[in-house]
Amino acid sequence: MKIAMVSPYDLAWPGGVNSHVTQLSSELRNRGHEVSVIAPHSAPKSQARQLCDQRFIPMGRSVPLSAGGSKARVTLDWWLYPRVRGLMQRERFDVVHLHEPLAPLLPLMVLQHSQAVNVGTFHAYSHRAHLYRVARRAVGRWQRRLHGRIAVSPAALDFVSPHFPGYPYRVIPNGIDFLRFANAAPFPDLSDGRTNILFVGRKDERKGLRYLLEAFLSMQSKLDNLRLIVVGPGEPDRDCSSLMEAAAAHRGDSVFVTGAVSDADLPRYYASADVFCSPATGGESFGIVLLEAMAAGAPVVASDIDGYRNVVSHNVNGLLAPARNADAIAKAVMRVSTNPALSARLVNAGRRTAEGYRWERVASEVEEYYQQCIEEVNVCGVAR
Repeated sequence: MKIAMVSPYDLAWPGGVNSHVTQLSSELRNRGHEVSVIAPHSAPKSQARQLCDQRFIPMGRSVPLSAGGSKARVTLDWWLYPRVRGLMQRERFDVVHLHEPLAPLLPLMVLQHSQAVNVGTFHAYSHRAHLYRVARRAVGRWQRRLHGRIAVSPAALDFVSPHFPGYPYRVIPNGIDFLRFANAAPFPDLSDGRTNILFVGRKDERKGLRYLLEAFLSMQSKLDNLRLIVVGPGEPDRDCSSLMEAAAAHRGDSVFVTGAVSDADLPRYYASADVFCSPATGGESFGIVLLEAMAAGAPVVASDIDGYRNVVSHNVNGLLAPARNADAIAKAVMRVSTNPALSARLVNAGRRTAEGYRWERVASEVEEYYQQCIEEVNVCGVAR
């Protein structure tokens, strides 16, 4: 099949949707499909040329928009309209797979001009559905142009389906490159006998770094040799910076901030962790970072929120703590870090969980769904 994989988000910025897009595309190429990735791109031209080796088609530069405690970098360039129309006419894709298909602005343009079988994947989840309520009438005609609809989790399905009722959805989860994380070796410099607590993510408000830092300060007074490793792009806000300074006052090298790291180094940070903690406050439809940590053999402590409960069963393959509760986070992390038997049990169960989300398995489900949608369109003009 000739497939277009469309992301509304700037491919130069890391994020869950873009990771999903690039990794699913790679696995589908391994299966013999011709896959092009279409997305905004604001990085230097040299990086765009490198991505072109993987059939990347850049479409517009991006601007940051605030969305649910995070920043979404999308293109608002209406001048792309004729470029998108020409691309769709020229390429004649069999399947156009749009991620967040109702997000501005690129997916809507692609849907307007696509003559292919259109499949949308809905990733988002939030307790606040204001955007869908406001936009429902405006984007309704584009929703009707979808022939197939995927939600990455029950939480994502519960978020989107009430606003666009009457359409069938297939739940197909995110995937991970299991062996890349399972075979990772820890960094020698971080294997020095100290207890490593790892955070991976952007420093956006909804990722909850502030609450982990508050928990870390309280743990410092109870346990020696703790180290918090903060991996991910962005700069800490004022509250997080103050908490980091307070932790450093207790011990100067207690918080290690890496910034964004390479794809090669990320699994090694997970492998270096004695406890992985994701204190997100909400708005997570799925727990990719949780699965990556599980695959790498790190016991998981996570917020007890809807998207994470799809991945973590409390006291089975991880521990869940109430969101925005630094005391509960501290107790859960200390429970794991001071109990080797519990840690080993969570690690073993976590690896089994993560293995079920291999991209080979997930891509097979996506591939089968494409074929189902194509057959239904050929028979009756629509997919059910």
